[in-house]
Amino acid sequence: MRIVHFDQMFHPEFGDQINILPKYQVKQGHEVYIITGKNDVPHPRFQSFADNTNMDDKDRRFEATTGVKIIRVDIKRFVSGRAIYKKGHKKIIDNLNPDILFCHFNDTVVGMYYTWISNKLDYPVIFDSHMLEMASKNPLNKVFRMFYRVAMTPIIKKNKLKVIRTQDDDYVNRHLGIPKELTPFISFGSDTSIFYPNNDVKSNFRRENDIQDDDFVVVYTGKFSEDKGGKILAEAFRNKFETNKNIVLVAVGNIKSEYEKEVERIFKKSDNKILRFPTQKYVDLPRFYQASDLCVFPKQCSLSFYDAQACGLPVIAEDNNINIDRLNHKNGLVYNTNDIDDLRNKINQFAEMNKEEYNTISQNAYNFVKESYDYKYIAEQYTKVLIDEYNRFNGKEWRSLW
Repeated sequence: MRIVHFDQMFHPEFGDQINILPKYQVKQGHEVYIITGKNDVPHPRFQSFADNTNMDDKDRRFEATTGVKIIRVDIKRFVSGRAIYKKGHKKIIDNLNPDILFCHFNDTVVGMYYTWISNKLDYPVIFDSHMLEMASKNPLNKVFRMFYRVAMTPIIKKNKLKVIRTQDDDYVNRHLGIPKELTPFISFGSDTSIFYPNNDVKSNFRRENDIQDDDFVVVYTGKFSEDKGGKILAEAFRNKFETNKNIVLVAVGNIKSEYEKEVERIFKKSDNKILRFPTQKYVDLPRFYQASDLCVFPKQCSLSFYDAQACGLPVIAEDNNINIDRLNHKNGLVYNTNDIDDLRNKINQFAEMNKEEYNTISQNAYNFVKESYDYKYIAEQYTKVLIDEYNRFNGKEWRSLW
């Protein structure tokens, strides 16, 4: 099957869904393309922490490593995080003669464009949604939701277009009015070919960074923005923890905004050992989890949750509905949102935990991902939806190659 992914956000060194899913579909035996924006107008999300130099070389390395083909198209500009493309992307896709188009992010301009013309395409199209209520910060979000319900949802319903929910949340149903039967849930996951427990890496990392074997290491990877709880993390580590163990924070991510600079200033005043590392390439991230004992996400949700758990790390995260569900398998704990004392208490709880109890939770974390959220398994679910849509669109059965 020839699968074309259209995603306005793609950086070959990241670990987003668009980086991992196509790679596994190539392993399944499919021919896979990624259509995305050119680098001369980088996505706003990438500007604060991504290395956008030598992107052509990075694209070619990604192609050589994964077998996925990358085609970049012209962008005029970004408006509210949504790419406004120049003309020509549909012709490129048409010339590829795809068996199916997977248009990521149903609520982008290009996502709505392919929704609008879906009944004129010579190939089926499906979409996905990554949106959560807690992440919907645009002050005009109510106006946009009303527009989408009036202009897009009737087309989705009429043409029975699938919008895959990547989070177990009913945002697209509740706010966009898309029927539940058209919004299957397929989670994010982890690439367990690179994320897994490794005691050798753990020993080497600790030796290189002057961390004792019996130190308790907490890791955070990501942005230090207000949305991600940068100051909550920093304040939680400002004072010495009430435990006999040394608690060390490994904090991975770049600093750019004034808020983030304030986070860095708090880090420097900490009574605990804090090791700072810049944003990493996706393939270089595993060692930070493998070297640690616990992972913390102070606010919202994170794709890195699955990578940390794949390395056997218990996780502490705020008590929103997504995290409560993720950590309901004796694989970590939620803390009371914005409650720094409660976050510190939960970290202390893990640091003082007896070895047997800790190992059980660690094994639960590993099993949680390996049994249900390994991208090999996740990719099979996605490809089944694609094949089902191909069959529905063409009125005939695709003979699977995998």
